[in-house]
Amino acid sequence: MSLAARLRLTLMMTLAVYPVVTLYLYVLMPLTAGWTIWQRSLILVPMMSATIVLAVVPFINRRFGAFIAGRQPAA
Repeated sequence: MSLAARLRLTLMMTLAVYPVVTLYLYVLMPLTAGWTIWQRSLILVPMMSATIVLAVVPFINRRFGAFIAGRQPAA
């Protein structure tokens, strides 16, 4: 994968993951009040990993694969 393709993938992943992390934090913070950061991370990381692998990456590949590869989308 070229550097340009990796940068486009990084952009798309950032745009997709940021709102999901923010949403999960808004949900988790009230439920884990008083927990230390490592305990919250212990809950957040598996949720985020599953979301990224099962939803975000397939969505990005399906919708933006041509953009990431640097090709014109198929008509």
